[in-house]
Amino acid sequence: MAKINPETVIANSKFNKFHLLVFIWCFIAIASDGFDIAVYGLGLPQMMSEFEITPAVAGAIGSYAMMGMMAGTFILGTMTDVIGRKRVLAICLVIIGLFNFLAGFAPNETVFVIFRFIASIGMGGLMPAVISLMAEYSPRKNRAMIVALMYCGYSIGTIGASLLGIYFLEYLSWRLFFWVSIFTVVITPFFLKQFPESINYHLVRGNKEEIADILNRATGTEKYTARDEYEISETVSAEQGLPFKKIFSERKALSTIMFWIAVISCLMMISGLGTWLPNIMQESGYGVSSAMIFTMTLAVGQMTGSLAGGYMVDKIGHRNVLLTLLGTGAAAFILLSLTSSTALLFILIGIAGACTAGSQNLINPYITMFYPSDIRGAGLSIAVGMGRIGSITGPLLIGWVLMTNMPAQLSFLGFAVPCLIAFCALLFVQEQHGTEVQQGRFRKIKEAVIS
Repeated sequence: MAKINPETVIANSKFNKFHLLVFIWCFIAIASDGFDIAVYGLGLPQMMSEFEITPAVAGAIGSYAMMGMMAGTFILGTMTDVIGRKRVLAICLVIIGLFNFLAGFAPNETVFVIFRFIASIGMGGLMPAVISLMAEYSPRKNRAMIVALMYCGYSIGTIGASLLGIYFLEYLSWRLFFWVSIFTVVITPFFLKQFPESINYHLVRGNKEEIADILNRATGTEKYTARDEYEISETVSAEQGLPFKKIFSERKALSTIMFWIAVISCLMMISGLGTWLPNIMQESGYGVSSAMIFTMTLAVGQMTGSLAGGYMVDKIGHRNVLLTLLGTGAAAFILLSLTSSTALLFILIGIAGACTAGSQNLINPYITMFYPSDIRGAGLSIAVGMGRIGSITGPLLIGWVLMTNMPAQLSFLGFAVPCLIAFCALLFVQEQHGTEVQQGRFRKIKEAVIS
């Protein structure tokens, strides 16, 4: 009897109700993450007034939250390959909802920091689990676009928070934003009932009934049973534990470090913009509602960049799309610091969203596809965990800049630097040592630049 490779079966399957179910839950999870990250920046001006804190302290609070995300990425994210991605994702949803809800009742900034830090641990662990599951259960033919569409959930969450701010922030407290987060706790039981565990988790444990059920749902057939022989791909190891060393093995060390640098740079830009964009625009003379609209514009740009980039990945490869976005982003940030035109500001902020979060949204599946399936969770988790260095420093550095006499709009200039750093780092990723990297037709771009 020939052995069946479950990964190959899923990769060759056609998108159906099973894939849609996985997509919807991943979309909801990442939308909740986008909402919870956005609410701090949107409520920040009102919170600063109520707690009587300076921009530097506000930036530090944002950085403390990013430290929690860094801890969550390492602690929970790397556990996805050990206790299962579904369980980790459920834990993250409960932590995020419960402790953000409690943060909404904080009487002072100290209590707020404690609850927000704990909530951020869940936020840090959620992203790698969602990405790994979505990539694993997406048909190979349209995987890049499916993952890109899923990432739009992050922007939808940001837009939802912005709309809430536009219509209610001037009349209700910033605390309302955090109380809404309890939604993720409410949906967790439904998630646990409907969502499948990682197929690789079942493979290494020999759970044949679960494997057969998943394959039948993924293919829309009844041809797979527990009596079948299922083989583990050569890239999948049954070894238990945290596979840190493997991300440096088989000539992957240079690429791993370059991924870290690129993610650090992207998350520095994302966290800096997410925390301070509403405040920067208000400092530049725009009202509360206008500042929220700028945030929505940023989110729309993020979606556009993710979708357009996901479409182009299948044509020219991950790296070529990323290099285009990051180079364009650097130019957009330089122009943002110089222009006084409101219309141009909206356009450039949309471009900035496409080139920052859009880039990060494409780097994540790029990393996921670079590593073999048994260490995808760990490889991505560690990369995003290292990237939290950028998340931590981004809000803090912009907070310090805003305490100077420099015009607030000039702070955009600083975002061009990490854009260029990420651009250079990705040039040195060695795709030939990756597993399923989509290289596209223009692979020679990097070789020409380096030579």
